[in-house]
Amino acid sequence: MTVVADAPIIVAHGVSKTFTLEAGFMASICQRLGNSERRSVRAVDDVSFEVRPGETVGIVGESGCGKSTLARILAGISLPTDGNVTFRDQSTKDWLSDARKALRVQMIFQDPQSSINPRMKVSDVVGEAPVVHGLIPRARRDAYVRECLEKVGLDPDFIHRYPHQFSGGQRQRVGIARALAVNPELLICDESVAALDVSVQAQIINLLMEIRAEFGLTMLFISHDLGVIRHMCDRVIVMYLGRIVEVATAKDLFESPRHPYTRMLLDGMPRVTTHRREFMTIKGEIPSPINPPPGCHFNPRCKFRTDECLSQRPPLEQAGENRKAACIHWRQISG
Repeated sequence: MTVVADAPIIVAHGVSKTFTLEAGFMASICQRLGNSERRSVRAVDDVSFEVRPGETVGIVGESGCGKSTLARILAGISLPTDGNVTFRDQSTKDWLSDARKALRVQMIFQDPQSSINPRMKVSDVVGEAPVVHGLIPRARRDAYVRECLEKVGLDPDFIHRYPHQFSGGQRQRVGIARALAVNPELLICDESVAALDVSVQAQIINLLMEIRAEFGLTMLFISHDLGVIRHMCDRVIVMYLGRIVEVATAKDLFESPRHPYTRMLLDGMPRVTTHRREFMTIKGEIPSPINPPPGCHFNPRCKFRTDECLSQRPPLEQAGENRKAACIHWRQISG
């Protein structure tokens, strides 16, 4: 496991993000007549955690749990509705106002095709930000871009190509080169291998691990693939319907989960074993984020639920050494 410093590099304090849904014609008429309220989705719901320098933290959860929304808030692409994010003890609003400081957090997106301007050559895609922000002189741009391409395993002579001339894996390497070109401290990878073929995924994952080791980067890695999370991450954050339900080291989480939702995710992992396994059956579908259930959001699908789970939101509290869980029954689950 990576040895990390004491002071966190980025901290989320009670972060929430609410989106108001656009109403259709009849719904708009009803709203004006006072017969209905505007509907909203709380994509991220009172999330707090920290990431320390040199650490790789994974975020997992089903689609729609708020992972990507949270990533965009941490990267400064989106501002929270409530709460705050601090980077190096400086509020998001303060460090985003200084472009040179904002460069220290970079994001690698899921789709390498839509996240790169198709009208720009690689020399511009990778070299524009370092030139604009004064990191390198314009006269050195092409040489600098060549160096960046070499770091990610691409031919330096590709600098005059357009994105459509690359394969999916090569485009993702261009996206990684673009992020590295501004010397970031924190790299946020939002499902950065999900759109790639399996063989290419392994190459990109190995590349990210090499880059992390070489440049001492701190990483936030979002993925549906629990095998990748287990392989890459020091700690794991599990989200469900916008809330954090468990935080633990990767080793502890995979060996002894404390939340029933985490157990559900781990039970679905393919494993090569001759031993019989007991699967926890989870009934029901994911509740609508527009109208989530009261109390614990997971209670409609949880076999451990009690009356208290239906009415009270469980706090994210200590559930053993260096781990937290938002479940009042975590002792039963871990036993």
